[in-house]
Amino acid sequence: MGYGIRLNVFGDYACFTRPEMKVERVSYDVITPSAARGIMEAIYWKPAIRWIIDRIHVMNQIRFTNVRRNEVSEKIPKININKINKENNLKLYQDTSKQRQQRASMVLRDVSYIIETHFKMTDKAGTEDTEEKHYNIALRRLRKGQCYHQPYFGNREFVANFQIIEEEVPLGFYHDKSEIDLGWMLWDIDFNNDMSPIFYRALMKDGIIEVKDLLKAR
Repeated sequence: MGYGIRLNVFGDYACFTRPEMKVERVSYDVITPSAARGIMEAIYWKPAIRWIIDRIHVMNQIRFTNVRRNEVSEKIPKININKINKENNLKLYQDTSKQRQQRASMVLRDVSYIIETHFKMTDKAGTEDTEEKHYNIALRRLRKGQCYHQPYFGNREFVANFQIIEEEVPLGFYHDKSEIDLGWMLWDIDFNNDMSPIFYRALMKDGIIEVKDLLKAR
C-alpha cells in the first residue's frame, strides 16, 4: 500500500444515482467508491498517480428526502457533435428553456463520511515523480483546504466539504450495528475496457465498508 490519507467529507445533500433507475433519480444508501475517488481527484489529480479507496466510514445515520430538480430532457445528439467537428460555423448548445423538465429525486441528507485512501504510481509517471513528492503535495493541499474544483456528492449542486483527519477516526452512528448488507453498488468505471461498469457487494460492518481494488483482479 502507498501513502495513506484519511479525509472527512460532509454536506447537506448527496445523490449517488442508481443506474437501474431510468427516469427519476434514486440515490444509493452511501457514497460509492467512484464518487469518493472523484472527490480526491477534485482536490489533487495528476496522470502519474491513481487514487484507490480502501474503506469508507459512514459517520451519520442514513436518511433520505425527496426533492424536485430542474433537468434537461435529452442529451446533445452525437450526430451534432460530429457535425461541429467538420463545420466550424456550427454552434453546439442546448436550449434549456425548451428542454427543461422537473424531476423528482430521492437524495441523502446530512451526510458525513471518512474516506481512507491511498494512491499508486501509474505508467505515466516520469523520473521526477515519486510517492513521497505527490503525498506531500496532496497533504499540503488538504491542510489548506485547496482543490482544483469544488468536490461534490454526485450532483454539482450538492457541495462536498472536506477536512483531513490526522488523529484517531471518531466513532460513527453505526459503530455497534454489526453487519448491514447494502446490496450491489457501483464500484467504478473501467475506462480501459470500453468504459464498462464494475459492481461490488457493499457490506457495512460497525459502520465501515471495506473496499477492494477490483481493477487489480481484471
